[in-house]
Amino acid sequence: MFTRIKSFIQHNLRHLEGGQITKWSLYAVAAIVMYVTMLSNVIPESLNISLYSRANHDIASPITIENRKATEEARSKAAQIEGKYVYRDEVLQGQVDNLNDLFSGIEKVKMTEEGDKTVTEQLTELRTLLSSSMAEDISNDTLKPLLEAERTQISLIKELTLSEVMEVMTDKVSIDNLEQAQSDVETSLSLTSLPKNQKQAMITVAQQAIVPNYFLDPELTEQSRQEAIESVQPVMIREGQIIVQEGMIINREVMDNLRLAGLLDDGFDPIPYIGLALLVLLLTGYLYYFVQDIEDRVRTKNTNLLIIVLVFFSTLLVLKLSSLLGTVEFPGITYIVPAAVGSMLIKMLFNEQIAIASSLLFAVCAGVFFNGEITGPMNASLSFYVLMSSLSGVFFLGRRNLRSNILKAGLLVSLINILSVAILLMLKNGQYGGVEIGYHMIFAFLSGFLSSVLTLGLMPFFEAGFRIVSTTRLIELSSPNHPLLRKILVETPGTYHHSVMVANLSEAACEAIGANGLLARVGAYYHDIGKTKRPHFFIENQMNMENPHDKIAPQLSKTIIISHATDGADMLRKHRLPKEIVDIAEQHHGTSLLKYFYYKALEHTDHGIPESDFRYPGPKAQTKEAAVVGIADCIEAAVRSMPKPSPDKIETLVKKIITERLEDGQFDECDLSLRELDIVAKTILETLNGIFHSRIEYPTEIKKKVTS
Repeated sequence: MFTRIKSFIQHNLRHLEGGQITKWSLYAVAAIVMYVTMLSNVIPESLNISLYSRANHDIASPITIENRKATEEARSKAAQIEGKYVYRDEVLQGQVDNLNDLFSGIEKVKMTEEGDKTVTEQLTELRTLLSSSMAEDISNDTLKPLLEAERTQISLIKELTLSEVMEVMTDKVSIDNLEQAQSDVETSLSLTSLPKNQKQAMITVAQQAIVPNYFLDPELTEQSRQEAIESVQPVMIREGQIIVQEGMIINREVMDNLRLAGLLDDGFDPIPYIGLALLVLLLTGYLYYFVQDIEDRVRTKNTNLLIIVLVFFSTLLVLKLSSLLGTVEFPGITYIVPAAVGSMLIKMLFNEQIAIASSLLFAVCAGVFFNGEITGPMNASLSFYVLMSSLSGVFFLGRRNLRSNILKAGLLVSLINILSVAILLMLKNGQYGGVEIGYHMIFAFLSGFLSSVLTLGLMPFFEAGFRIVSTTRLIELSSPNHPLLRKILVETPGTYHHSVMVANLSEAACEAIGANGLLARVGAYYHDIGKTKRPHFFIENQMNMENPHDKIAPQLSKTIIISHATDGADMLRKHRLPKEIVDIAEQHHGTSLLKYFYYKALEHTDHGIPESDFRYPGPKAQTKEAAVVGIADCIEAAVRSMPKPSPDKIETLVKKIITERLEDGQFDECDLSLRELDIVAKTILETLNGIFHSRIEYPTEIKKKVTS
């Protein structure tokens, strides 16, 4: 089955080499996979319950929403407030002034009395001295006893009336308690010793002076009503709030709350589906941004995108299946999810930046997958757990992406998982027993272990299906028992030794600049495989024989020498070696000039010869590894031909070769910086000085003793 899957993928890879349709189709597939896997987690739960039935379990609200009906009822109740009254002290002053006018008028009439004025005339004169309101309110029957009273009696009546009116109206007198206030005045004044008719007149005047001084204020009442309404907080159904407790009878109010929370099957609601679509669109947009940053000169962007989509599909499937364990009543079982598998795969297949970015996407998706135990749309705790687990998987794999690091990384991920679970348990501040905490920790530990196992199990599918050069594959190719390496060793022993030296130099230099040292080493082993076609035309294989180039034209020599790069690439393709190895063999000379034969050809002709005729066909180095192998190849051959190489001579030669290749534009198509070239030069110098170190020359006498 594995072989069939591998053949299917490799057969269809050529259709992915380009095209916008393919690219957008892959993004569409990624979006559809995310949407379908998360759909069941966002569909609102519908309850088939009836009015006045009994609830079988607690029902919590999945959302926070306002109960508008209950809010309006609360506000209507709050608006039913008592009227707001205001006390007006100017009313008392007005009534006191009226009483003073009355008694002043009486005294004035009595002072001007001549004896010939009748009572009627006195009443008429008195009424002219009173205000119109008082003149209308007080009858002649009330005024007459007052006019007939003695001056001392009038003074007493005035004092008693004013005192009682002021005492009563100092308090709040409203329309509602006006009669009671007037009754109190009558009770109080009836205890005086005045004559009956004068007493009654005094009581009447006092009662008529008692008027309301405490009035309803419409504006203040309305303002208070509005403040009462505004003070009523909206009646909310909170997310996670228990709407129905187990065993409760479901009445109409509860039914309304369930309907508001979207828990009753009242028809199709498109909002959650639209929300999920927007989330998937956002995640796909981030995925597009991440893939654009992949720098890969070996595989096309569409191929890289296909790999990422497959990793996403595999990871989402693992997360989805793990989320189903949430239905099992076992403490902490959801923490067994192998959260780090996706980020570890992407780190192994691509780079750390893409893996970190993918960890964020996996954490968001996990939050949706594991929302079954909570009322909200996302489980923040599981998102945090998956994010920490994924990031630790990326960091602990290291820079070299060795397969042996996966199990070590899995162990360290397990420790981070345990720490993350401990953090979550302590932040929740729940009361957990020792056994329950133990289960949480065990499942967290197993998560890291499963992540490493799944990564190890899935890596071969991607490596074989997409011809990805993994560490294991490179180690297999570096074995001396490989048919092509044995061919080089047997047929071109000088080239084999040269390739081993180039491999040592290339690996050290690539490791120093952060490139793939193992890839450079293996590529260097095979970079001159093309020389096995015509081994004796290359100087390192000319043992005790004449140089055949001395007998042929420079143009023919050029053709033979240059062809070893293309011949080697063809041989490697024929034996189905990884494209990275083929590229190193094809690109290690770039488009450099074959100077020796070019100048030799110029000596045999009077006409100019274009340099392009004596240049390698290329292409120029596309990767750091190919560029470094080309530098090491040229330097090793040049140093080998030096008579008595010294550190100074080697340093001068190394700098000269790198400078010439730089000025010739051989690094224009790879991302080697000047700083990295300087590091490459220093590293190669250190390695060469270790190989070509100076040796002690034995004196002649000692040599003779030794040989004898």
